[in-house]
Order: sequence, then structure tokens, then C-alpha cells
Amino acid sequence: MITTFTLNAAIDKTYYVPGVPAFGPGNVVRASRMFAQPGGKGVNVARVVHQLGLPVRASGIVGGSNGAYIERSLSAIGIGHDFVAVEGESRLCLNMISDADGSSLELLESGPVVPAEAVEALKRKVSELASTSRIVSFSGSIPQGVPTGIYRELVTLAKEAGARVFLDASGAAMLAGIEAAPHLIKPNQDEAQVLLGRAIEKEADLAEWIVRCMEQGIASVIVSLGGAGALAGHEGALYRVRSATIDVVNAVGCGDAFVAGMAVATAEDRPADDALRFAAAVGTANALSLVAGDVKPDDVKRLYAETAVTRIH
Repeated sequence: MITTFTLNAAIDKTYYVPGVPAFGPGNVVRASRMFAQPGGKGVNVARVVHQLGLPVRASGIVGGSNGAYIERSLSAIGIGHDFVAVEGESRLCLNMISDADGSSLELLESGPVVPAEAVEALKRKVSELASTSRIVSFSGSIPQGVPTGIYRELVTLAKEAGARVFLDASGAAMLAGIEAAPHLIKPNQDEAQVLLGRAIEKEADLAEWIVRCMEQGIASVIVSLGGAGALAGHEGALYRVRSATIDVVNAVGCGDAFVAGMAVATAEDRPADDALRFAAAVGTANALSLVAGDVKPDDVKRLYAETAVTRIH
């Protein structure tokens, strides 16, 4: 079982529009297509794991009628779930994508205010579900009312329950989480610079930081580089990942799909180079979809053949 936690779950709405809108008095934009689905980074991970054929359940925090929609929609596609419910509404996240050139604009709500008793319920939920999970994945932002250091506590609880823990977050929440030494972290290059505390001017700086993270007990450190692939450390070795070249439809959710690919590969005990190759193919496959957190296994298989992983140290 793979369990994903999304502390700030959402309804993701994707609009395809003639051009990315500019805000101004009286402006009207008409969408040619609209897609709505349960979202938030961890929910995206769960959906992709499900599409890849492994058992998965989604957890975290939901609220109000939006939260009920998230739960109903997950049930409808066969994904089990066990959320902590709060008052207030789970957020809406809007992504407007230009039909003309693929550029996009995202509008992200902050989500509900989470009371202290719900935070305690979440901690109990993590311990409970981690005890029956091989992998637990924490992803995304921290909602209002939740302490910044929450990922440090949740990673520790999941590890104590016997699960391997993945963490994909940013900023202060990520800094707190990595203190608990999760099994895997996956920042992008901009997020890695924040964690490092300075600009990364050359790949050697990034490699040095990855090695330092592994020395601190994080087994797998993967820094995504967008279309250029990734630089990854795993069990003391460094790898360069070069992704297949595609015409991108929608880049939102590619990092979540990569995490899902690594979760599947880890659950299947794939060797490091094969796991990274598979995860990169899954992340790239997401960019072929009109919505976030969505892959087709046939695309993954084709892109896997076009992905290269090289050990560099």
C-alpha cells in the first residue's frame, strides 16, 4: 500500500482559453474547455499511482462541500481515501492555459483554517495509516492554522510506524521536514536554492548539496530540472537523468507524477537507475495530458525507452 497525504487538498480546475488573460476593468475571457478534478499535490500522486496499477489511498485534510466533492470524485475512480474533515471549504486552484502558445496562469486559494484539534487528528491518522503502508508520501503546502514545522512531526511519526517516507514540499515547511530525514525528497532547482540558502550557479554546487543531504540520512535526493531532466542522489551515488523530448501540453503536475513514479518503482524494488528512468518517464507522460496528475501507461512505456540515466559519481 502507498498512502499519500495532502494537507491542503483542492479542486483543480483547468481552463483552456484563447490567450492567458490580463487583469483589467471589464475584461472577459471565455474558455474553450474546462476540466475539474480532485487535486493538491498528494492527490495528484495518488491518482498517478492508481493509473500505474498499484494500491493507493489518499489522506490529509478536506473541508466543506468542496471536500465532499474531492472524496466523491476519488471514490468514483476507485481510489480509497481517509481524510480528516474540518469546517470551512477546501480550496479551488485555477489554471488557465493559452490555446495559442501553452503559457499559463495559476490562481491558488489559501484553503480553510485548520483548528488545533484537527492537527492532532491528522497526527493520529498518519500513525494509523503508515502502520499499514510501505510508502507514505507527503506533498504540498501547509494550510492556515497548521504549524510550519508539521512535516518534521509527520515524517517522524510515519517512520516510527515503519513506512518509507517521501516529502515534496517547499520553503520553511520543507526545511522542517528534512530535519526528520525522510527517505526521499524532490525539490525543483528553485526550491533547492532556497534550501541551500544561496543561488546555484553551476551543477557542481547542486551535486555538492545533494551529497550533503545524503550524508545527513536522506537516502534519495532528486532535484528536478524541468525539461532538462533531473540530478539525483541515491544511496551515496549521483545520477544525471535526461528526459525524453516532447511537445508539452500542460506542465502542471509533472513533479507529482515523478514522485508517483518513484513510489511505484520503490515499492517494486527497482534498482536506482531503473527507478529514476521510470519516474522521469512518468513525469514526462504527465506533460502530454490536458490536466495535472494524469498519465497513460502506454505513454510511460514509450517515454521510458527515450529516457537516459547515467551514473556520474
